[in-house]
Amino acid sequence: MFEAADHLRAEFAELEAALADPGVHADMAKARKVGRRYAELTPIVRALDEYDRVSDDLTAARELVDEDESFAAEVTELSDRQEVLVERLTKLLAPRDPNDSGDALIEIKSGEGGEESALFAGDLLKMYTRYAESRGWKVEVLDAQETDLGGYKSVTIAVKANSVGDPDSMPYGVLKFEGGVHRVQRVPVTESQGRVHTSAAGVLVMPEVEETEVEIDENDLRIDVFRASGPGGQGVNTTDSAVRITHLPSGIVVSCQNERSQLQNREQAMRMLRARLITAAEEEAANAASAARKSQVRTVDRSERIRTYNFAENRIADHRIGFKAYNLDQVLNGDMGAVIAALQEADIAERLAHFGDAAS
Repeated sequence: MFEAADHLRAEFAELEAALADPGVHADMAKARKVGRRYAELTPIVRALDEYDRVSDDLTAARELVDEDESFAAEVTELSDRQEVLVERLTKLLAPRDPNDSGDALIEIKSGEGGEESALFAGDLLKMYTRYAESRGWKVEVLDAQETDLGGYKSVTIAVKANSVGDPDSMPYGVLKFEGGVHRVQRVPVTESQGRVHTSAAGVLVMPEVEETEVEIDENDLRIDVFRASGPGGQGVNTTDSAVRITHLPSGIVVSCQNERSQLQNREQAMRMLRARLITAAEEEAANAASAARKSQVRTVDRSERIRTYNFAENRIADHRIGFKAYNLDQVLNGDMGAVIAALQEADIAERLAHFGDAAS
């Protein structure tokens, strides 16, 4: 039934052998890549093994039921178990984004709404940080441009898991649906008349990629250095340690001023550039690919309004899937489980629909 079973088992065995090879672990990038793929295949191979065991037991029980009716209950139980495994394997084998099992970079930028938008960007940063911490993930601020009132014109963070796991529990696979325009409706702290304002912030979620995964020609880069600064004179540097990198072929520009040294800022900026380049390449590929792939990449399009946060009603609404809940205060405090689960369910339903179309 599952034609890919033998191929996946063979690959799994090769990965197990590689993980036992000290030479593989001497190359950290290679070890992470092997470990990531091993984590992806582990639930699939385990489910395939269980499916084979249940199928063999079911065949034996059906042969015995002709001689002994008492095996009829076992046939029913094993048949039900086999159906559950078929459903699970179908989900596991449905094509998915290969970046799902990796870490993520999240860029949050204020948009329309001025200072209120910058404050809301800060709220989103807190929401993602607290959610990541609740999952045991590490959050690292790569670059931040703060405002005088404590908001953010722009902030980029890296969200990293402590170890590799299955794609549905890794930062990019979980958080990639956050890409788009987030709209807030509330009375701003800057509003003296108590009127409700609508503002927005943009979120871009990118996969964290290794240096070896993206080839960047140094001749394609223009690197500028400048003096970093902060609001109200806070953290103003006395040396040109901030770095701005322009990738000339694509026009992508990244900058970093958070670190103390120019070298550290350059390294962080290169991390952001690699993530942006891989995201741009995937968007370009998606435009020429199937509707299913387009729908997945659309989640990183910051031009699309995806969610509204209404403070007066304590309501959060995700417009892509019709999700609505009245616990906005808890969500902004990091309790994002329900909305993320709903997005993941919608994603697997869509992938299965296109998987079925492709198979038929």
